[in-house]
Amino acid sequence: MIIILYIAALIAAVAFAVLAIFLARTLTAVRRTMNNVADTLEGVEKQMEGITLETTALLNKTNKLAEDVGEKSQKLNTLVDGVKGIGDSVQEFNQSLRSVSRSFSQSANDHNETAAQAMKWGQVAINLWKKAKKDN
Repeated sequence: MIIILYIAALIAAVAFAVLAIFLARTLTAVRRTMNNVADTLEGVEKQMEGITLETTALLNKTNKLAEDVGEKSQKLNTLVDGVKGIGDSVQEFNQSLRSVSRSFSQSANDHNETAAQAMKWGQVAINLWKKAKKDN
């Protein structure tokens, strides 16, 4: 019976040794995998630092560009306002010219009859003068 006990102990010891060997191999593979993961994460972290720096620089440039566009937009608004003022002045000048032209036309129409009467009286005066000259 003691032999069975020794055989059982030997089987348990061999099984424990086999278990320890497979467990050691598994842990070694896990350690290699974890090292690879750690190396990959370090690379990603370095790339993220570079991306962060580039993103910050790009954001600064974008902000400067937005400020520049805002300033130029203000200047352009001033220019547009000036051009609008010139357009308004030209329009007022055109209206003034139309008003003067209407005034001249109205005045000419109003004095048309007076001018016609003056022409008739002038013609009568010329005819009388010619008659007086003939008679002399």
